[in-house]
Amino acid sequence: EPAALKMINHSENTTYRVSPPGGGRPVILRVHREGYHTVNGIRSELAWMRALQAEAGVHTPQAIPGRDGQDIQVVAHPALPMPRNCVLFEFIEGDEPRQDNDLTEAFKQLGEVTAHTHDHSRGWKRPPFFERLSWDFERSLGAKPNWGSWLNGPDMTPARRPLLQRLVDAMARRLQHFGQSSDRYGLIHADFRLANLLIHKGDIRVIDFDDCGLGWFLYDAGTAVSFFEHKPEVPGLIAAWCEGYRRVRPLSAAEEEELPTFVMLRRMILFAWMGSHAETDLAKQEGPAYAEGTCEMAERYLTRFS
Repeated sequence: EPAALKMINHSENTTYRVSPPGGGRPVILRVHREGYHTVNGIRSELAWMRALQAEAGVHTPQAIPGRDGQDIQVVAHPALPMPRNCVLFEFIEGDEPRQDNDLTEAFKQLGEVTAHTHDHSRGWKRPPFFERLSWDFERSLGAKPNWGSWLNGPDMTPARRPLLQRLVDAMARRLQHFGQSSDRYGLIHADFRLANLLIHKGDIRVIDFDDCGLGWFLYDAGTAVSFFEHKPEVPGLIAAWCEGYRRVRPLSAAEEEELPTFVMLRRMILFAWMGSHAETDLAKQEGPAYAEGTCEMAERYLTRFS
């Protein structure tokens, strides 16, 4: 029957709130961007979301199978050159945390939730079809970046390139030294920004696992402050995240010392993303001042770490 569709997000994918006629409970429709994930990649994401909720108590929206029992439906439309993969999700209650509120307690809770996802990640038996992106250095800022080269970030100029190159080189050295042992590197959400969190009756719920893949566990902390990494309250929020994380999982002093690297890694990955996704509303909104802010953060990071 006819349903009311409202577009709620357009970035990698296009997401709609679908309200059935007669005031029934809405659902969320995700239309996947062409060429980003394979069918097995999407299946892997949905399988982990189900396992996290069932086995680790992390509340995530669950996929709603079609009439054929399949989570992923391939839909064609005359206006599109290629069919698209689509997934329908249950609607879960909650409000997105707001930057203008005190987020200290929310970040403590987020630290706990993140630690639960990491614990589960380490013990989860991945399905035979498992296939997800990697967020190692080569695929973040190196030769094969998932989201394009940072050299093509918004408002990139020849004057800014040497500074940001020094930053990238310094992070590469530190991350190589930090290593990818199984207690530091594994399957992560990779996008814990505020837009992907819902707070309902004091409970933090996690949505949008579209970027989940193999990466450093501490990268998840860096993603939590996406788009406001430069704000003065961030060190306090990262400290709150660490407090919550340690309630569930060990976090060494050496790991905590390296958190600024993961904040900068995320900042530079987003810088690259804005360059390769300039058509999105998010890139248009955040991009104009992002290069200048990134350079200021790079100066502070290099003063401290190089």
